[in-house]
Amino acid sequence: MLNDETFRFARQCGATHAVVHLVDYFGTAEEGQVNQPVGQQSGWGRAGGSTERWSLEALRALRDRLSNAGLELAAIENFDPSHWHDVLLAGPRRDEQIDTIRTFIRNAGAAGIPVIGYNFSLAGVASRVVGPFARGNAESVAMDGVDDTPIPNGMVWNMVYDPDAPQGTVEEIDHETLWQRLSYFLDAVLPVAEEAGVRLAAHPDDPPAPFVRGTPRLVYQQAMYQRLINIHPSSSNALEFCLGSLSEMTEGDIYETTRYHAENGNIAYIHFRNVRGKVPNYSETFVDEGDIDMARIVRILNEASFTGVMIPDHTPLMACDAPWHSGMAYAMGYMRALQKNM
Repeated sequence: MLNDETFRFARQCGATHAVVHLVDYFGTAEEGQVNQPVGQQSGWGRAGGSTERWSLEALRALRDRLSNAGLELAAIENFDPSHWHDVLLAGPRRDEQIDTIRTFIRNAGAAGIPVIGYNFSLAGVASRVVGPFARGNAESVAMDGVDDTPIPNGMVWNMVYDPDAPQGTVEEIDHETLWQRLSYFLDAVLPVAEEAGVRLAAHPDDPPAPFVRGTPRLVYQQAMYQRLINIHPSSSNALEFCLGSLSEMTEGDIYETTRYHAENGNIAYIHFRNVRGKVPNYSETFVDEGDIDMARIVRILNEASFTGVMIPDHTPLMACDAPWHSGMAYAMGYMRALQKNM
């Protein structure tokens, strides 16, 4: 979707900035699929994005194309599993892949891209189902129990990076081991991010269950975000603040958590979406019908002088010839109305 038509659509919706994904989640999807992938046991598909997408020349070209459309490139979201699977798994190529990530960070900084979002997770976004869960039976995604199916070798973050991997499953580890892997990663890349002027923004777990597909999660309660910040206190160690994932958590107050991190400058950008319920049973809704008072969130952000970017993230699909575009346009209109009336 990184094309002029999509850029025009975003600008027509009132977008001023863009958060870009360089991972091709739909490369092996069924033809005509327009909703976000949910994965199931087989994952989203094949990983294997080219490192060329992260070259300085490619990033500058993308920045310039967006600029010509009236949009500022605010962030790149997510690393391809093929580029950092051994960082997540503590495999034999971990240090080599960390060097690759360091190069990506330097290139982003040189291209004037201030943020890279990431999700340090083995299972990734899993344990979800699709159905008519939003208002008017609009198609959305939900969670109805935890998928505990082991992850096969050659898969991580819900994508297959090695289809020829030997039989077997990803080794079982505990939460502390995963936190140690995250610490190793942050200690290795944050000095480069600081020098490059790039903020690394961590997404909370989606869905925020303690274990998914037999693997531990890092940030599945709101208070755990602070532990991540404390690993390596730095302006470059920031948060990809997903309101939906945070609201799905069983502990914490979404308004106080938002206020705390906004006032302390921890939030790089915000996934502005709404949900109903909590793990292991919740559904994603239209932005104005879930459990979160989104107007209250905007007031808190304004009071904290938050100046970062908000994006609509997931939205239900609407019953028309352009279901994804209509859902996004609805969310964007609602967000702009909130901003203009606060």
